[in-house]
Amino acid sequence: MSWWYKQLVRPALFGMDSEEAHNLALNNLAYVSRAPVLCEAMAAMFGAPALPVNCFGLSFPNPVGLAAGMDKRGVAVPAWASLGFGFSEVGGVTWHEQPGNPQPRMFRGIADEALVNRMGFNNGGAPALAAKLSEWRQRGHWPKHPVGINLGKSKITPNEEAAEDYANSFRTLWRLADFFVVNVSSPNTPNLRQLQDKSALDHILAALQQINEELAQQTGFSKKPILVKVAPDLSFDALDEMLELVGPRKLAGIVATNTTIARPEAKEPKLKAVYAETGGLSGRPLRQRSTEVIRHLYRQTKGKLPLIGVGGIFTAEDAWEKICAGASLVQVYTGMVYEGPGIAQAIVRGLQDKVSQQGLSDMSKAVGTAA
Repeated sequence: MSWWYKQLVRPALFGMDSEEAHNLALNNLAYVSRAPVLCEAMAAMFGAPALPVNCFGLSFPNPVGLAAGMDKRGVAVPAWASLGFGFSEVGGVTWHEQPGNPQPRMFRGIADEALVNRMGFNNGGAPALAAKLSEWRQRGHWPKHPVGINLGKSKITPNEEAAEDYANSFRTLWRLADFFVVNVSSPNTPNLRQLQDKSALDHILAALQQINEELAQQTGFSKKPILVKVAPDLSFDALDEMLELVGPRKLAGIVATNTTIARPEAKEPKLKAVYAETGGLSGRPLRQRSTEVIRHLYRQTKGKLPLIGVGGIFTAEDAWEKICAGASLVQVYTGMVYEGPGIAQAIVRGLQDKVSQQGLSDMSKAVGTAA
């Protein structure tokens, strides 16, 4: 399937503007999501074998998830499980609806299998996402895998009021997701990365955990796991400061990493032009740095804090590298753009082979073995 995608489908998509191609694919998946028979047909073609993982109190059918940014409005939630993903993360969502940055705002660095984007949290706002997710549940189309929500800060909200902004979204969406990721590391909202500062992040997490406690008591359900997504551009010292909040704020894990503002050297004129664009870089050039961050976080926490590895994952070998560095779960986005809809299936099958070749009883035994 990857060959057919690369030879026939991808050239047509890559002839379009990057965001236009993204919207076309997402609209088709949204259509499939509304028809259970089409989801079943897609699962028969792209479904992944079982490779179960238990992490922060949740059961994942396999460790390969869809990263945030692909489905900001939750329009294709049922489809991601049919494509073989073991979990999905919708969003980023902000409290206020916002259009994002001016277009064009997504660019392909094809020679390096990279993307540069400055989308700017374009989304319909938390109330609209809540309505969409509620619709999927009411229709009985909710996937069997865990669904997370990526929370961002509204552009119009000053950093001094960030905790309230995140809290409003969290309270509105609390009943509708299995876990939440606090995104303070996108480079495309002005000054957002300042919220990675320990004191600012502590204020946000304190507000979220207070709501978490209140709603758990009111409903009788368990508290939701809360994770933080970090930037690959942070120094190890800065990461260590953030780790000091893990215990006090009961963090369930860390997502490592977001896109980078760094750029690799490029000689090809088209690639140079893409890298000259402002925004976050994802794809193959991010692979090494994201793995370094994962390895550092695993070492510093002695393997006791679950990590979700994301950045430059295209193959089972890429995912295995992240897992051996310390990631319990992995996510893809740019890899799907370049490899196609069969990427989750291919990676999970490859990971199964790795586990078997290593003589391991389950995949969790591989986590951190190269850290």
